[in-house]
Amino acid sequence: MITHSKPTLGVDDYRSVMDVLESGQLVQGEQVAGFEDALSSFAGVRNGVAVSSGTSALHLSLIALGAGKGDEVIIPSYVCSALLNAVLYVNAVPVIADIDRTTFNIDVDDLKKRITKRTKAIIVPHMFGLPAEINEIMSLGIPVIEDCAQSIGAKYQGRYTGSFGVCSIFSFYATKMLATGEGGMILSDDDRLTGVARGLRDYDEKDGYSVRYNYKMTDMQAALGISQLKKLPSFIERRREIAGLYDKSLRNISFPFPSVPEGREHIYYRYVLSLDDSSGFIKEMLKLGIGCRRPVFKPLHEYLGLFGYPAAEEAMARAVSIPLYPSLKDEEARKITGGMVDRLMGLRL
Repeated sequence: MITHSKPTLGVDDYRSVMDVLESGQLVQGEQVAGFEDALSSFAGVRNGVAVSSGTSALHLSLIALGAGKGDEVIIPSYVCSALLNAVLYVNAVPVIADIDRTTFNIDVDDLKKRITKRTKAIIVPHMFGLPAEINEIMSLGIPVIEDCAQSIGAKYQGRYTGSFGVCSIFSFYATKMLATGEGGMILSDDDRLTGVARGLRDYDEKDGYSVRYNYKMTDMQAALGISQLKKLPSFIERRREIAGLYDKSLRNISFPFPSVPEGREHIYYRYVLSLDDSSGFIKEMLKLGIGCRRPVFKPLHEYLGLFGYPAAEEAMARAVSIPLYPSLKDEEARKITGGMVDRLMGLRL
């Protein structure tokens, strides 16, 4: 069975974790500080705050921005529910925007229509490794939290995602670009914002009491993150190589493949197709022992009982993600391309 996604781990990753275990310093310590420095340096941002997950990074970012009851936070519909959770954690009002049909990123024109005097922030995910139209969104003058859970290493007009917004958040879940099992990080040039986040991630041994959280990252996770970050360029190179094979196969049957607008560099966290019969394709590929999935479980507007999101609904009906990760073997990639072409041709007939 060729799984849809899995981490790419090597001997150096195992050794990094074993070194921490042998040291006896398992919780937040030097490795966490080193990971914060390494990722912030990579992205070209001054400060990093490592936390327990991407969701906790979003939560602390919203608190640091002062988002609370009555404030509105704009998020796209076609995204995982973590964004909705984080907005509701701070008792803010989630305002749902539609997406662009081609890129799956937030639709800037629709976003503009949803801005009010109560808009406190916009959370902008760079979906599937393709940067959103971040410069235009930044020009609106509203604080932007970049969600880089799927886009570490992607570039927009020569700059890494995560270096544009007032802050950015990252996830290191087991199947993300960098895998630490669980974990996340906030990056920002705003010393006050990261200072607030750093003060909130640990609840104990504080002079004064306020509600704080147990959002720490362990040194085991951080050591693995440092090891994985060193290999990120090779991970991205391999992802683009596999994506190129898929592009070529689809081009040969005149089938549309993921587009990359000018000025953006895709890292292919996911390779997403748009199909008339997505369910049929997934079932047919499974018969070949190839795991394909819908890349988003359910659009947020459906959870909230909202209507008027045609692009998100189309993506939910048509989008399919096929296997793509650095440890995917050449023979597995060839099996996928062969099965993909055969099934697409069969579904077309």
